[in-house]
Amino acid sequence: MGVLRIVKMEFEEELVREFDALFGQIQSDIEAVPGCERVMMMKSSGSPNTRTTLSWWAHEDDLSNYRKSALFGEVWPQTKAKFAGKPLAWSVDWESASGLPFGV
Repeated sequence: MGVLRIVKMEFEEELVREFDALFGQIQSDIEAVPGCERVMMMKSSGSPNTRTTLSWWAHEDDLSNYRKSALFGEVWPQTKAKFAGKPLAWSVDWESASGLPFGV
């Protein structure tokens, strides 16, 4: 059983483009972390300063290891500094053996 991590974040209006650029720079680095199957960002159609990231992990331990990594230690403080409010994050199980859902 894999883990899908969902993080919804609202950014300060003047900083949201900086986050978009940062995500573009680090997406492949996150995907290179052992156990990361895929990571993507979605923009909210109704709220231009809201972004939601989805990351698929082979195991809960892989996600935990990423959250303890030097990469996360660099990226999270930069991301957090741009927030307009508290992020909302949760994880759900997914069947990693069947591949990524919906062809993502």
